[in-house]
Order: sequence, then C-alpha cells, then structure tokens
Amino acid sequence: MDRPRIGVTLADPGASSDPEAAATKNRRYLEALERAGAEPLPLDERDSKTLRVEAWAAMDGLLLSGGADIDPARYGEALTGARSVQPGRDALEDEAYRAALAAGVPVLGVCRGLQAINVFAGGSLMQHLDGHEGEPYPSSEVTRHRLELAADSRLAAILGDASELEVNSYHHQAITADRLAPGLRISAIAEHADVGDLVEAVESTDPDRWLVGVQCHPERTESSPPVFERLWQAFVAASAERAGRRS
Repeated sequence: MDRPRIGVTLADPGASSDPEAAATKNRRYLEALERAGAEPLPLDERDSKTLRVEAWAAMDGLLLSGGADIDPARYGEALTGARSVQPGRDALEDEAYRAALAAGVPVLGVCRGLQAINVFAGGSLMQHLDGHEGEPYPSSEVTRHRLELAADSRLAAILGDASELEVNSYHHQAITADRLAPGLRISAIAEHADVGDLVEAVESTDPDRWLVGVQCHPERTESSPPVFERLWQAFVAASAERAGRRS
C-alpha cells in the first residue's frame, strides 16, 4: 500500500530570528511522519493558493505543527500576552483545518497545533503563564512536567499503560477547561501552581472523528517518552485507512 500523504503546516524559517533553528524544528516533524510510514506534504505561509489547494485535495491527514503564537484577534481578544504573532500562518492553518474537516481526514496538532485546533473550533487561549516554557530548542536544558491522561480517551488508548508520563514543555500559552472549544474533550491535563489544571491534550467528542492535539512535542524524541512514537504511528495508520477508503 502507498504511504498516506500528510499535509504539514510549518513555520516560515525566514520569519524567525534564527532561520537555521526554525528549519531544524520543521524537519523534526517531517522525520517523525516518515518514521511512521507517511509521505509529508510540507507547506508554509509563503506557498501559493494553487499549491495549497493541491495539497488539501491530496492529503490523507493533516498535521498542524508548533510555532509562534496565534493572533488573539482570532478568538476576539486584544493582545495582552501573546507575542510574535504571524497572521499569515494563522490564515494558512485555518484554511488547512477547514479543508481537513470537510474531507474527513485525521488531524493531529502539536503545541501551537493543539492551540490552533481549539481556537479554530471556537475556543480561546490563556495568552501567558509562567512555568511551562523551557529553554529555546535545541538547548539540552529541557523543562518537563507530569502528564495525567484521561483513562477513557483516545490518547490513553494509543499510549497504553502510561500512567507515569513526564513530557517536555515549551509553551507560554495554554488552554484551561473554561476556554475549551465546543466539540472537544480533554484527554490529558497537567497541574499548574497558579492557575490549576492545564489542558495538555484534546480530542473530538465524536468517537468516529480522528482529531487529537497534544501540548508537548513528541517529535523531539530526545526529550519525549518513547511511548509517544505510538501517537505518530496511530495518526499515520488512521490516515492510511482514510486513504484506502478514498481510493
């Protein structure tokens, strides 16, 4: 069977203060998909409307990757803590997300991608919190915290017996339960001393809809529990199944 084709929204390295580091981050997502047996279709905000339309039509799944903050105007708030917003990327990913929903293909969101799913589905974000933002990648200094899975969630079923997980943490924005979008359910949380539980993973409330978002970075294998390779494999397998139904 041919490898499923996964649309991947990425940061434009040229918009970063460190283009080389940004390109390295992008590459890690593509490598994770390739390890799991997929063919990535990478796009960033510089790509033309024609290329985007072709990718949306061809994709068997969609990965929304990590990166800069989402413009708070997307969820009806003024700028009060978000930084380095990139409206062009927001527009690209909104378009990609709508195309994925319309086509019924699996969606995986990582870090910013989790937050994007929540915003595009009608939720909002806490624009800044302390304590979960580690040293900029690829520093070897990694901030970690415990992750508590919802026992009956899709994510728990994928990761299996993983009750003592510690994950990497690179985010200064977050989702709290009161900011969760309609149609999403919480599949993992992490404690925060100041604000209580943070939403660290979400999924669709529709059990037939493969949509998962995680706040940690499972593509960074040097700081992720090995069990997270199962998440890439499950996403690619779901995309392959979708490809098989379309062929």
